[in-house]
Amino acid sequence: MKRLPRIEQYGLIGDMQTSAHVCDDGSIDWLCLPRFDSPAVFAGLLGTQKHGSWQISPTAPAGRSDGEAVAERRYHGDSLVLESVWRTPTGSARVLDFMPPRDGAPQVIRIVEGMTGEVPMVSALRPRPGYGSVSPWIHEVGGRMAAEAGADALWLDTCVQQVEKDGVIVSAFAVAAGQSVAFVLSWCPSHAAAPDVPDPEAALAETLTFWQDWTQEGTYDGPYREPVVRSSIALKAMTYGPSGGIVAAPTTSLPEEIGGGRNWDYRFTWLRDASTTLAALLGTGYRQEAQAWRRWLLRAVAGDPENLQIMYGITGDRDLRERELPWLPGYEESRPVRVGNGAADQLQLDVYGEVIETLYLAHQSGVAHCADTAVLHQRLIEHLAQRWQEPDEGIWEIRGARRHFVHSKVMAWVAIDRTIRLAEAGALDMDLDTLVELRETIHREVCTKGFDPERNTFTQSYGSQELDAATLLIPRVGFLPPEDPRVIGTVDAVRRELSTPDGLVRRYPTIGNHAGVDGLKGDEGTFILCSFWLVDALALTGRLDEAHALFERLLALRNDLGLLAEEYDPVQQRQLGNFPQAFSHMGLIQSARLLHLLSTQSSPHRGAVAVPAPRSPARRPRQTCKDLTSQHA
Repeated sequence: MKRLPRIEQYGLIGDMQTSAHVCDDGSIDWLCLPRFDSPAVFAGLLGTQKHGSWQISPTAPAGRSDGEAVAERRYHGDSLVLESVWRTPTGSARVLDFMPPRDGAPQVIRIVEGMTGEVPMVSALRPRPGYGSVSPWIHEVGGRMAAEAGADALWLDTCVQQVEKDGVIVSAFAVAAGQSVAFVLSWCPSHAAAPDVPDPEAALAETLTFWQDWTQEGTYDGPYREPVVRSSIALKAMTYGPSGGIVAAPTTSLPEEIGGGRNWDYRFTWLRDASTTLAALLGTGYRQEAQAWRRWLLRAVAGDPENLQIMYGITGDRDLRERELPWLPGYEESRPVRVGNGAADQLQLDVYGEVIETLYLAHQSGVAHCADTAVLHQRLIEHLAQRWQEPDEGIWEIRGARRHFVHSKVMAWVAIDRTIRLAEAGALDMDLDTLVELRETIHREVCTKGFDPERNTFTQSYGSQELDAATLLIPRVGFLPPEDPRVIGTVDAVRRELSTPDGLVRRYPTIGNHAGVDGLKGDEGTFILCSFWLVDALALTGRLDEAHALFERLLALRNDLGLLAEEYDPVQQRQLGNFPQAFSHMGLIQSARLLHLLSTQSSPHRGAVAVPAPRSPARRPRQTCKDLTSQHA
């Protein structure tokens, strides 16, 4: 049985409805079908190969174990087509792994091409539906291999011989220079007719064209273009095309601490994560995703903003009950493995700020306003005005007692502030005097109750001694100007108490075997998004050289394919948490844009990136709303 690889050894392929994780040893160890949140048919990532995998690699010579051949990997241009080159004593071969944007059955296509000499290869497909709990009925149908279990059917098509042995579909073959062998795995409901036999080469051409056309819509052309484009592609891959929902990550239960229990299911749409992801995409020229997400938001929240959930399923589902899968041992014995997420029932007041900030940015980017969105926006603000003084679980979804988190209050201020700006622009018809008074009330309370004057820093919650990296966002969202001594003091305090010697940032303190401020035992790695927040804070407070140095350090944490997980362990020097993580890639894009903008300005305090200071209210005529899908010219 192969050794479980590190998280960063995986690459991602996907079709904007689900995705697969391909290891650098040629094994696909995670694949949920037909959707991101469906039960996995390959769950080896959270167990062993017996829980489902599909490996294509050179045949191991006698006396050598599988997985020792070395692969060179890259994505083909600006696409999600993964190329792996294998070099063996007898020759070299290339494997192209991809999932075509879906027009029918979901498919994973793997094309093996001979480059030099002749390379003996093997394909070993171990389908295990139900998160690795079910051994399917494998049988041949007209030269095609089918694996059926319950409601699921997998069909494997290839031109080489296929043999079933002990629940594994095996094909042994060889490729010489100029030859190619294609494998196509298709999914369909088990009661439905078999999917059509695909054309792998045509699907490859269509997939490359799709990604080429999409990336050309991007407008970012500054420094760090390669990591920005690669991060944008990762974010697009985590978007569920049919609905516009965006998953926080396409995996569940990859641990924040090896062997620990901080293992969560991220295959859902958090209002916060999706909003900030869209803000990053909007900033690089992508508007269609914002329109699709706005439609998703209207459907998910429906006519019930008073019972707003902080997260939903990718099609707006509300029931995300959390449960454990005891038959899976977890990644490197990190138990439990969870599906569903109990945080869906939490109160997190900051999501109002993130959602309304994104609506504001969409308006600024030329995405037309609409009557339905305006009504929803107004009701959200009315509800926030009634609840902003309540304690909540906050951005980090604590599982302990609710608190008055400073970040939550700051983002409530953001929600009111951006609403004022939209009203001033004529996009909303609301009472500006009342909104301005509320904005000032929230600001005054945060500065009074959430600030420690002795230490000159904002704290995690009212009256607490703990710090929180989320307070680094205070200058970024415009709550206070970067040159304010309270901002500089907060940045210095976070660096002093939450940063590692190389500048990576933890979210907040944890205390090992004792329950900490989040109500959980155990520790975790540094949080990659928080480290990007520190980049932003350093840049905004005039320390551009330090900001650039930290940004370069964070770029070095990416794997060889440019992908980032949620966290990083600076001691073991490895990625941790669900992978890839939308938060991390969003942070990369935002920091790259900020550094580029500030580097072109004569002064880092000009405030072109931070939101301008509040303006005095001025009533303007209400703007006429257009159709939901229309755009300004």
